[in-house]
Amino acid sequence: MLPAPVSFAKRGGYRRSRNALNQRRIDVLLSRARITNLGLLLLSAVTVISLLYNVSYVFAPTRVSLGDFPGPRRFSDTIQRDASVRQLSHLVIVPGHAIWKGGDPTRILNEEDWILESYQKGGGRVNAFYQHIKGGVKLALEDPRALLVFSGGQTRSASTFTEADSYHRLAVESSLLPLGFLRATTENHALDSYQNLLYSIARFHEYVGRYPDYISVVGYEMKRERFENVHRKAVRWPSKQFRYIGVDMEEQNGSAMQGELNNALIPYRKDLYGCHPPLSTKRRNRNPFYRYHSYYISAPELAGLMDYCPEAGLSTVFDGPLPWDRL
Repeated sequence: MLPAPVSFAKRGGYRRSRNALNQRRIDVLLSRARITNLGLLLLSAVTVISLLYNVSYVFAPTRVSLGDFPGPRRFSDTIQRDASVRQLSHLVIVPGHAIWKGGDPTRILNEEDWILESYQKGGGRVNAFYQHIKGGVKLALEDPRALLVFSGGQTRSASTFTEADSYHRLAVESSLLPLGFLRATTENHALDSYQNLLYSIARFHEYVGRYPDYISVVGYEMKRERFENVHRKAVRWPSKQFRYIGVDMEEQNGSAMQGELNNALIPYRKDLYGCHPPLSTKRRNRNPFYRYHSYYISAPELAGLMDYCPEAGLSTVFDGPLPWDRL
């Protein structure tokens, strides 16, 4: 049996009641809000706190999450420094120039056991590399406060070694350094001489837990001007706390000096931080395996300096705070 039809009168009353309910809702929405002073204060406080939190998040230093960087949440949990290491204060740098691929210490001076650029062949360059290593080892063994850092990245596509690794391995294989010597390490990311200096300082902090008080560099004599008066100036390291020990090739020639002048010294004087061509182009060409360093994490005080790049043509020196301003 079908239900009885609803009368027009009842339908009309239903519509009027719905219209009245809707009208009351509109009246409530349009009526003046009533809020106490306390309520207004609480709402304002919540708004300000939320705003400050968001601003601090946006402008905070870059965070490293476990999803971005697999590993322990606290990197310091993986490090337990020997007491003798924590007392080190003298950084000894040996910049790398090539990669030793050999395994026989009696063939160290054989060019076939090295990965060399064409201009590095002949003229006694390999012996110069070996003398640089010996000089750095000598300084480290003479000074119990010294940390020897071999510096140089994986610059050649023909080798899985970094320049620094090969120098360190050569020093051990030739018995210059005892195996397991804690006051010698590698800096495996530098792609040029400026980075040899800056990244070795960062590596010292990563290894020791503090920044050095004194720096010695053992390298080519013809690069003395570049290190003493260009790179040292760029990182604002005090001259009284810096020493350069030069060892040149047996057969020094004019072409090597001219190459140093045209390809490095003059360009670096115009571009202290090597962040514009042609110097920046060299860095990219020397990084065939797309490596990048960890020093933003292990030496965060140097982030501003590592990122600094004045406009092309300007030799403006970085003026931000640096840990060695106290020296």
